[in-house]
Amino acid sequence: MRFETQQSMKLGQHMKLAPRMIQSMEILQMPLAELQERIQQELESNPTLELAEAQAAAASEVTDDDVDIAPAADEDGDDDASEGPLTEDETPLDVGDDRDDFARLEQYNESNPEAAENEFDSGDVSHEAEAPNVRELAERPSRDEDFEYSPRASGDDRDAKSEAMAATPARSISLHEQLREQWHLADVKEELKPLGELIISFLDADGYLRTPLETIADRAPVTGAGETKPRSVDLENALHAVQLFLEPPGVAARDARECLLLQLDAFGDAEDERKIEPEVIAHARLIVENHLDDLMNNRLPRVSEKTHLSLAEIRGALELLKKLSLAPARRLVTEDVRPIVADAIVEYDAEKDRYLAYLNERRIPDLRINQEYALLSKGKPDKGMDKRGKDFLRTNLSNAAWLIDAVNQRKHTLLRVVQAVVDAQRDYFDFGPQALKPLPMTLVAEQLGIHVATVSRAVSEKHIQTPRGVVPLRKFFSGGLQTDAGEDMAWDAIKVALRDIIDHEDKKKPWSDEALVDKLQERGIEIARRTVAKYRDQLNIPAARLRREY
Repeated sequence: MRFETQQSMKLGQHMKLAPRMIQSMEILQMPLAELQERIQQELESNPTLELAEAQAAAASEVTDDDVDIAPAADEDGDDDASEGPLTEDETPLDVGDDRDDFARLEQYNESNPEAAENEFDSGDVSHEAEAPNVRELAERPSRDEDFEYSPRASGDDRDAKSEAMAATPARSISLHEQLREQWHLADVKEELKPLGELIISFLDADGYLRTPLETIADRAPVTGAGETKPRSVDLENALHAVQLFLEPPGVAARDARECLLLQLDAFGDAEDERKIEPEVIAHARLIVENHLDDLMNNRLPRVSEKTHLSLAEIRGALELLKKLSLAPARRLVTEDVRPIVADAIVEYDAEKDRYLAYLNERRIPDLRINQEYALLSKGKPDKGMDKRGKDFLRTNLSNAAWLIDAVNQRKHTLLRVVQAVVDAQRDYFDFGPQALKPLPMTLVAEQLGIHVATVSRAVSEKHIQTPRGVVPLRKFFSGGLQTDAGEDMAWDAIKVALRDIIDHEDKKKPWSDEALVDKLQERGIEIARRTVAKYRDQLNIPAARLRREY
């Protein structure tokens, strides 16, 4: 056996995920609200990045010819400056998780501190955030004055961060905290106080106590040496007290029947003008106690037969039951619903008889690199700086340049995709959702000359404002089928037709799924019964026997 070493040359192609590509894909995939937050964070952490408005005065004193800025070289020594702006075609086919890629990028920067030193040694690029003329691409003038971006206050103005903190809503109190506060104010025996808190800790988000009292007794902690675990009968007394004193009524119920009965008891105890007639409450209580299963399955004649109540009396009880909630605790907790901000706006141009799209770009500030910091990084004789300071500036200048390029690329790509969608779905804007056509992403990708992955990232979590409301951009991409008349119809359009048929049916004799198949066939739509059932479930429409009215 002999060991030897030798040198050889090998020519090959390798796909490389450059840091600049990673950031461009991440920015493209962000919704508008998240992008605003990302830009604001970069403005606060990167001193070399500024709003264009804040540096307009300084731009007249420092010309672009005085500043040389070039993006940093890649890991393999390729100069990004020679590549030019990142195009859609350069987007990798499969990039995996962007967060992992940025983690690798940070590790690379930590292990190669000298890499940033050469980032701005060549080139003559000003990197002002002059975005592509997106409105010329859309053939439309600027008309988005309602979407002004509010820049940060300067040093002479009031502290923007303090104002933001003062305007931030307080943290909402959790469900268990609110219930404990109510329980502390309840007029009950002292020995029931800790047991009530123990029961409250086992309530779920809907307010139900789904854990048996025996299990709660076994799990209860023993605080003292001579103390024993609580008895089930003591927990039962504490549970009744919790159900009696806590608001809203129905909290701490063990099942849906008990939850409804607790709320009916609260109606019976009411003494204001909203008090319900005792007969209606008695009828509702009778139905809930003994015939809830028949009620849930809409078997009202059977309920009438067993209770000797007329259908009119049962319908009166049902109207009362509709006012009750099967998740009473949800009323105490406000869900954190993030507002939807449209990334693009679609309007009709009567002169050209065409729907035009333009970006809601005034939500995105115009960015540029601080020219003074760029001069300092070049080490001018009158503005010298040590190596540590230069490294700091070069790293931040590189980050700023990459962010500006990524934002501009996002604007350009997103506008092209939105306009292509608007042109392809003209019938939707003219006639409504029932005219939605099948539109695969591959078709838009081929039309624009970009990869389908780029289209997918561009429409991810994006919304557009149209004459028919704010709708998700992904709504316009779906499959479909061809009707008997030879017209293409998207799956969502079929759902609209199905809902329209059900809305106009005779509720005393609702159509079964087989009958709905026949009704759709009359409109030239051929689908199977199981497909009708699936779409009906997606539309939250119950089966025929549950839709029947007596």
